[in-house]
Amino acid sequence: MTENVITMAGVTKVYEQWQRSGRTGDIWRNILRPERRIVAALDDISFSVAKGEFVAYAGPNGAGKSTTMKLLAGMLRPNEGTVSVLALSPQKDRVALMKRVGVLFGNRSELWWDHPIASSFEWKRVVWGIPQDRFQHTRDMVVEMLDIGGLMKTFARELSLGQRMRADLALMLLHDPEVILLDEPTLGLDVVAKRQMIEFLKQLNRRKGTTVLVTSHDMDDLEEMAQRIMLISDGKLAFDGSFADLRKQTGNVCRITLTADSSAHQSELGRLVSSGTGIYEYEVNTAETSMQDVLGKIATLTGVTDIEIRRAPIEQIIAGLYSEWRNGSDCAK
Repeated sequence: MTENVITMAGVTKVYEQWQRSGRTGDIWRNILRPERRIVAALDDISFSVAKGEFVAYAGPNGAGKSTTMKLLAGMLRPNEGTVSVLALSPQKDRVALMKRVGVLFGNRSELWWDHPIASSFEWKRVVWGIPQDRFQHTRDMVVEMLDIGGLMKTFARELSLGQRMRADLALMLLHDPEVILLDEPTLGLDVVAKRQMIEFLKQLNRRKGTTVLVTSHDMDDLEEMAQRIMLISDGKLAFDGSFADLRKQTGNVCRITLTADSSAHQSELGRLVSSGTGIYEYEVNTAETSMQDVLGKIATLTGVTDIEIRRAPIEQIIAGLYSEWRNGSDCAK
């Protein structure tokens, strides 16, 4: 049987927000009879992640992604339901759990700001009680894989964002965690730094079988990294499956780009997305129109000098689903 290392069962997390009108005349009313707003960040969420899985966890701003990560890390308590990571309770067994789990929030750093990276690494070895031989082996591995050997003597405050993110990831991995929770690990990174981060995480998952749960607003990054994606909308789990299954929710949409003279323009190919300077881009749902029919139409055109066929951006598909869900459509399971 597959071993589940992360489990959330019937989890609800509610926040209270104090409301203020901001008008001078309402000062006493705000003090004496303050208005409260109840916000359900998570509403009866249930899911599990098996050992060795690489899972993407996505949703719009305010959907509950960071709340979920904080619940799994023991930083928050649920109002209802149970949370389990490696068969431990993040709330009751947090110290024992953190020895086996790594957590990284893209907008925070654990590096000592006015010290070289090497000092932060040594600090973790001492405070966490990591055996010297195990520490040295893991340190050498992550330093090489993340290409930060030349940065070890550099102060954290002097690092670029991409360098700091790689150093933070290395620091998180020094105790060789079995599960890692990543909240926006590619936030603000340039193309080169993002590629390094993604490739490292994929290697870590493949080589060591490390279980990874990652959030990001960049859907293309998530599709490249993960084999499975969970989507939340308004605090509810709206989709859980593969990226291929996700694309099928709105049909098998693809993009066809023709480079041609104006006489080759054919709206019958599909919905015209953009055009200009002899380049025409169409959107085609192959669940409604077969690719054979589309290629047959293209073959009858004259003046075509280039054809490109690719899948529709995953962000477009997810944005369409969010729009449907907000308008009251049933969530896909």
